[in-house]
Amino acid sequence: MRAAVIEELARPLVVRDVPDPSCPADGAIVRVMANGICRTDWALWSGNFWAGGPRVTTPFVLGHEFAGVVEEVGSEVRWWHAGDRVTFPMNPGDGDCATCRAGHQHVCEHGATLVPGVSYWGAFAEYVVVRFADANMVALPESLGFVAAASLGCRYIAAFHGIVDQARVRPGEWVAVYGAGGGMGLSAVQVAAAAGANVIAVDISDDKLAAARRLGAVHTTTAAAPEAAAEIVELTGGGAHVSVDAIGLAHTCQASVRSLRTRGRHLQLGHTVAADGGQIAVPIDLMLIKELEFLSAFGMAGHQFGPMLAMIEAGRLNPDEVVSHTVGLDEVSSVLGSMESFGTAGVVVIDRF
Repeated sequence: MRAAVIEELARPLVVRDVPDPSCPADGAIVRVMANGICRTDWALWSGNFWAGGPRVTTPFVLGHEFAGVVEEVGSEVRWWHAGDRVTFPMNPGDGDCATCRAGHQHVCEHGATLVPGVSYWGAFAEYVVVRFADANMVALPESLGFVAAASLGCRYIAAFHGIVDQARVRPGEWVAVYGAGGGMGLSAVQVAAAAGANVIAVDISDDKLAAARRLGAVHTTTAAAPEAAAEIVELTGGGAHVSVDAIGLAHTCQASVRSLRTRGRHLQLGHTVAADGGQIAVPIDLMLIKELEFLSAFGMAGHQFGPMLAMIEAGRLNPDEVVSHTVGLDEVSSVLGSMESFGTAGVVVIDRF
C-alpha cells in the first residue's frame, strides 16, 4: 500500500509503498477513504508533543482522524463486516478496564497503546489497523460523506464532548473560544452555536474569524489574549459562562480563565507544547474566589456518537463546514510545515491516496 512515511523527524514525509497491515483477532483493517491532518500530527512529526507525551520512532506513519470502509475483520469481531462504512474515535479503549466498563473508553487505562498514528502506524496510508473494533468503531450514516466523517475523529468529537457533556453549555449562555479558527476551535464554535450559545471567537487571523462567524459566532476579536479577556468581560456584562482554550498555549489558557464570570466554566481542549514542560500557571486565587470550574475533554467514546450524528443528520451540525480543503498524500508535508505558525484554518483532509 502507499503511505506517507516519516523517515526523519521535522523533514518532509516520503510517499512510498509499505507492506499491507495484518488484521488482529480483536480488530479490523479499514480502507482509508479520508483522514484529517491534526495539530497532534504536527507535534509528533516536529518532536514538539507535550512533555511526557508519546514520541514516534522512525520510520512511522501518522494519521488518527480517519473514515473508510472495513476491508477485513478479525476472528473475535462480532459486530462488523467487510464493506461497512465506519469511523473511529481518536482515543480507543480495550473495552475491559474499569474505566471502559464505566463507559469512558476514550480515557481507557490502556489507551496509550491503542491509538493509530500515535502508538502504531496510522492512516496517512491506504489501509489502517484498528484494535478492539467491537468496542470502538462507529457506523457512518449513508448521508455522511467520508471527508466530513474524517473531521469527526479527533477535534470535532472532543469539541462536542467538551461543550455538551463536560461544560454543559445551555441556550443563551456566553461562550468564548480562544483559537477559534483552527480545527478544534471552529468545531467548538459550531457546536456551541448549535447548543444555543452566544459565541465569541478569539483569533489572530481575520480570515479565521470570518470562518467562525459563518459557523455561528456572534462576536469576534483579534485582540491579544489579555486584552481579549477584558473585552469579553465588558461585552458580556461580567464574563463568559464558558470559555474554551482550543490551542493549549499559556497565554490562551490564562486569558480563557480570566474571561469567565463568577462560577464560570473553563474548558481545556488544546494540548500544551514541549516548551511548557506539561505545565501552565493559572490564576488560582481568582479561580478560588470566583468558584470557577476547570474542565477538559479528550476525545469521545464511540458509543457516545449517537446524539452528535443525529444532530448532523437533522442539519443542526455540519462538519463539512469545518473542512477548509482536501489534499493528496504528496501534499501532507506542506500542511504539517504550515502548522508551526498556525497557518491552517479549520480541518485539512487527505482524500487522495
